Amino acid sequence: MPLLEGRNLRKTYRLGRTNTVNALRGVDVAIEAGEMVAIIGPSGSGKSTLMHLLGLLHGPDLNHGPRPELSFAGQPMVDLGEGERTRIRAREMGFVFQDFNLVPTLTALENVGLACDYAGVRGEPARQAALAALALVGLEERAGHRPAELSGGEQQRVALARSLVNRPRLILADEPTGNLDSERSAEILALLRRSNLAEGQTIVLVTHDAEVAAACDRVIRMRDGRIQPAASPVPAAETLVAGDRLLATA
Repeated sequence: MPLLEGRNLRKTYRLGRTNTVNALRGVDVAIEAGEMVAIIGPSGSGKSTLMHLLGLLHGPDLNHGPRPELSFAGQPMVDLGEGERTRIRAREMGFVFQDFNLVPTLTALENVGLACDYAGVRGEPARQAALAALALVGLEERAGHRPAELSGGEQQRVALARSLVNRPRLILADEPTGNLDSERSAEILALLRRSNLAEGQTIVLVTHDAEVAAACDRVIRMRDGRIQPAASPVPAAETLVAGDRLLATA
């Protein structure tokens, strides 16, 4: 049984009073437990929207077309209330974003500890878990530093530690290497793969980086809100960038 499975996933966003964007157009997707999967595609292809639906950050459209289905660990998600979705996100999922999303007034330790708090773990158990997560990414000696005192690579490792601290079954990473140089990108990718292999965590990551995509077990390629056939080759990094430029000028 897949850890994540979606059918007929659609998402439309309204721009102003009259314009709409069909971000997802009836997507069917399945992610097996223990997989490390990359979602690639040019800007506007729907890859981040798909990740947000899989991570229960947004819900699929319900008001037109076939009824959507979305399940996590065999449990239907579409009709859950926001409180239950929040509980599942806090305890079962970890998130990594391109811009780190760290609280600037908190230390690295406190930023990681926020995820513990959301999952209902507080006090000394939360502190010890946060320290262990920072040690896992090699930042235990930087626990008392705030984001402004850390490099970009260190900030992303703090964000990764935050995603790992509750030992979630699923990690969703949206452009986790997008703001990093090649050396720091390789470090983050290695840490994600280590978590995947050592802990059996399922990892879904959105990326423009062909090298990152090639290091994953499977690649889902998107264009115009739809998943492309599995036989589609992984494009070179230059192709991904060129696609973005074409869309930006269209």
